[in-house]
Formats: sequence, structure tokens, C-alpha cells
Amino acid sequence: MIIAKAAVLAALRERGQYDRADFVDRELPERIDLDRHGGLLAMLRLDPATLTDDPSE
Repeated sequence: MIIAKAAVLAALRERGQYDRADFVDRELPERIDLDRHGGLLAMLRLDPATLTDDPSE
């Protein structure tokens, strides 16, 4: 599954985690592949199901 980095950034900033959002913004591509980066999302306690920007993916 692919999700938009903007969705991750928005979720982190909504929680007030601005430093983590800045890190993600620097380190990850615009389209995040969960097979490659799912561990990072788990570490950030983000549920990929709530971050999808396109239900067809």
C-alpha cells in the first residue's frame, strides 16, 4: 500500500509532534511504501489505515 507523506505529516502535526514531522519530511519520499517504511510508521504509532489518501490503493 502507498500513502502520501502529507497525510503522515498532518497526523504528526495534529498531535503536536513537529520535530518528528520535520524528520519524516526530510527522510521519506512523497509517496510512502508501507512495505519499505511500515516499521517507521509503527514506531510513530500511526495506523496506515487512517492515513490512506486513496481507497483504491
